[in-house]
Amino acid sequence: MWQEARLLALPPSAAASPLASRPYDLWHSALSTWRNAGVDPTEVAERAGNGVEVLLTCYAKCPDGRQGVVNRRLEDLLREYE
Repeated sequence: MWQEARLLALPPSAAASPLASRPYDLWHSALSTWRNAGVDPTEVAERAGNGVEVLLTCYAKCPDGRQGVVNRRLEDLLREYE
């Protein structure tokens, strides 16, 4: 059922990738997105029912398509020191 839903919901290139290959991946993506949005790790861990160590170990990936956002934030930060 999940694989059929992926084929309907995702563009063909994403459906052919490992993106959201399991329902759990949505949870993982949500927590990683919160972290990438700058939400304090303690708050994210509390909402997820995890410890901060688990959060930073297991949910520290950059969700697909967010690398550009992260790169811009880093560039903006570095420009402040010029």
